[in-house]
Amino acid sequence: MSVQAQIQSIAYYLPEKALDNAELVQCFHHWTAEKVTRKLGINRRPIAAGGETAADMAVKAAERLLSNGICDHTDIDFLLFCTQSPDYFLPTSACIVHDKLGLPKSCGALDFNLGCSGYVYGLSLAKGLIETGTAKNVLLITSETYSKYINPLDRASRPLFGDAAAATLVNVAGCNTSEAQAPIGPFVFGTDGSGADMLIVPAGGHRLPKSAETALERADGAGSIRSLDQLKMHGAGVFSFAINRVPPMVEELLQKSGKNRSDVGCYIFHQANKYMLDRLQELCRLENTNFFNDIKDRGNTVSSSIPIAMCDAWQTGMLKPNVWTMLIGFGVGLSWGGTLVKVPEGFCVSTA
Repeated sequence: MSVQAQIQSIAYYLPEKALDNAELVQCFHHWTAEKVTRKLGINRRPIAAGGETAADMAVKAAERLLSNGICDHTDIDFLLFCTQSPDYFLPTSACIVHDKLGLPKSCGALDFNLGCSGYVYGLSLAKGLIETGTAKNVLLITSETYSKYINPLDRASRPLFGDAAAATLVNVAGCNTSEAQAPIGPFVFGTDGSGADMLIVPAGGHRLPKSAETALERADGAGSIRSLDQLKMHGAGVFSFAINRVPPMVEELLQKSGKNRSDVGCYIFHQANKYMLDRLQELCRLENTNFFNDIKDRGNTVSSSIPIAMCDAWQTGMLKPNVWTMLIGFGVGLSWGGTLVKVPEGFCVSTA
């Protein structure tokens, strides 16, 4: 029997500091806390401390996972780190995380820069490493500190994003997984780089280095203030992209896997905001399914939103062992990806 990969365990970390709606609306006087909750489904967002980086949070999430007894540090033979807020341009943040975790010197480690679809892409990389015999225990970590890119007076971005990290152990499935379809897969991917400016930090790379000019804050004509050094989001464009791309992706994934909607026990999409998820549930014809939609104490945590939602769905009983779950990621890039997973009986979660 060929080797198959599975998700064995997930743990996540949320920073102690949080921005609640009462504090948020002090900057946007025409809003109320209740209006933000009603539209976005968000009450509070975890915010990384001033000196707390994505790598720091990654270490805390991984340590939480490794402390549950499922796997020892010495057993990890590959580390995948998904982040768009690295500690440095170089060296690779995964190497820094590797050292802080005390992983073996024989362990591979790499970063990959992807946002809201990053977790699905990471699962495909981990699956490939395991099913080609390259690794047996892959530690997939997602971690973002988007708050450090956001102007406090940016009403398009600040209400949405929270900082968080999640660590996932992907390992070799047990002998009882001899069925035709592996516990992870198939996958559907897509990219539309023409929409790169829909979610972008314009300055800071080599295309547009930071300068006194890029640091100047300007009103955008839509009620927000930001500089070119900070995150710019075209909210309407991102929404249009999601509602046009996600429903066909769901259909393609169902066809590729040979499944009907009723064969999938749980649907977990990237937790962008309540309004978008409500609309996607309707457009994807998933009204009568277990469709997870709850980010009230998280906000949009980018690449960590899906694994955090998996933990929360597990604790509520929506996500069950040996039942297919559909994972759908979409966003910055523009990029999208979907897959089906089935967690085993021994699946373990560790939450903040």
